[in-house]
Amino acid sequence: MDRIENLDIVALLKNLPEENLKRGDIGTIVEILDENNFLVEFSDSNGRTVKMAEMESSILMKLNFKFEPEYA
Repeated sequence: MDRIENLDIVALLKNLPEENLKRGDIGTIVEILDENNFLVEFSDSNGRTVKMAEMESSILMKLNFKFEPEYA
């Protein structure tokens, strides 16, 4: 399993109704709290933060996604 690092893109593996988050929601690691816990920022399609939450690695899947901005 790939190690989760700062600024990695992750997907949520289970529903968290108490956090108003659903399986498959996409977030960004914004802080590594310890080896197995992370602060994750979940955003809407416009890039606005909808939730910041502490998450255990067991409910996250690192995505093979690289953001490459297009320049004109």
